[in-house]
Amino acid sequence: MFVSNITGRGAAPALLATMTFNEARLRTIAENVANASTPGYRAKQLDTKGFQSALRKAFDNRGKNASKPFSIDGGDEVRTDAMGALRVTPSLAPVENVLFHDGTNMSIEKQMSDLAETAMSNELTSTILSGYFSGLRKAIRGSV
Repeated sequence: MFVSNITGRGAAPALLATMTFNEARLRTIAENVANASTPGYRAKQLDTKGFQSALRKAFDNRGKNASKPFSIDGGDEVRTDAMGALRVTPSLAPVENVLFHDGTNMSIEKQMSDLAETAMSNELTSTILSGYFSGLRKAIRGSV
């Protein structure tokens, strides 16, 4: 209880949710790239803007009451389950003006762009989380 009270406050829940989202997005991109030459394959996506909007709503709903659970509801793609874990479900990417002759809608350039964006987000999030947990370790040890 004590540990969850410490780690469940501030930005930590949002950072952990962001790490979970980034992991799922990287898996989705890898699946898309692996199926690039599969005829009829429709690319999947995880909407970053939708996730960020859901994250903002979760902060607004929680307000300043840190004892209130941090719950994300972003529709079909992201949501917090009954146990408090973030569940991420990719959706089919919309056809953006191009449907290739083999029935696919996947652009390798778009996937590489999404990969770079997600990698940068993941790096930033892990750096912030590392600093947060380093501070907790110092507080527990009583060192500065």
